[in-house]
Amino acid sequence: MTRAAFGVYVHIPFCASKCDYCAFATWTDRAHLVDAYVDALDSEIRRAVADGLPVADSVFVGGGTPTLVDPAALAQVIASIPIADDAEVTVECNPDDVTIDMLRTYRAGGVNRVSIGVQSMSPHVLAALGRTHDIDNVARAVDAVRAAELPTFNLDLIYGAAGESFADWAETLDRALELDPPHVSAYGLTVEAGTPLASQPDRHPDDDDQADKYEHADEVLSARGLLNYEVSNWARPGHESAHNFLYWRQCDYRGFGCAAHSHAAGRRWWNVRTPDRYIDLVASNESLEASSETLDAATRRLERLQLLMRTRDGIDRSNFDAATLELLSEHLVAHHDDPTRVVLTRSGRLMANDIAMRLLT
Repeated sequence: MTRAAFGVYVHIPFCASKCDYCAFATWTDRAHLVDAYVDALDSEIRRAVADGLPVADSVFVGGGTPTLVDPAALAQVIASIPIADDAEVTVECNPDDVTIDMLRTYRAGGVNRVSIGVQSMSPHVLAALGRTHDIDNVARAVDAVRAAELPTFNLDLIYGAAGESFADWAETLDRALELDPPHVSAYGLTVEAGTPLASQPDRHPDDDDQADKYEHADEVLSARGLLNYEVSNWARPGHESAHNFLYWRQCDYRGFGCAAHSHAAGRRWWNVRTPDRYIDLVASNESLEASSETLDAATRRLERLQLLMRTRDGIDRSNFDAATLELLSEHLVAHHDDPTRVVLTRSGRLMANDIAMRLLT
């Protein structure tokens, strides 16, 4: 019997500056806690291992800005996780921080993939997003990835920021493709409650503008052999993110660090939000759980369908009634290998959330 895939997420909550659109649990004023936080992470992981933590098929270190942590210390945290021989191990990287030595340390510690936060190749668009990195450092980071002989990497882009013209977005895509990436993620800017962006309606993205930019992204990325395998992700065959698929398929995963989420058999729980509280609770060997929720079978099934529908695998056509399939004929087509399944067309991907609402429950 095949073992179900299992993943691990490690949260690094430190940032040099906070992006205007970011609602993640990150802090710019807690650098003095980095060493204590890394020690707490190591302790939390070791306790989970002692309690029977499954072997991980994928590990993702995100944040925040993981590259603000000493590379050797981060590699040590990763080394404390039981990891399958063929596991995907990813670290998010800020272009300004990346060096060849850093990536070689990661590589020696088992990391085989990095995700580089590019967002845009236009300085004024980066400023509108609250990003501070030097655009030239993106190319230097990619050169370092190749020099360190990491097997694969991802460029992470965002479109729809205030002041971003269609030409700006086209230039971002062109400059990103000049770096010959094996994977590109391109996300439409979203407005999250409580962020500086949320309080400034004049800076909110326009739906039609984002639709145009999405269609252009799909055209140019596909033309370069990067195939869409989920609404916002394109990759060459063999370079898809295994960790992403783990989430989309509702596999179990364990999150370590403050605010990290975990999932097991329909139950979700998450750790306390602040690094200060997290460190204190680990030190006193108290529960880190802030809250939890358990999905009933029907809700879990519907969520699984909604997630899978966004991928190139699609879902069984029986999840829609005949009238809905006819109504959505421009947005849903038969899977090329399996006519019993339907997948989203490009126009369907733009309406993925609306189409998900029409799934039979």
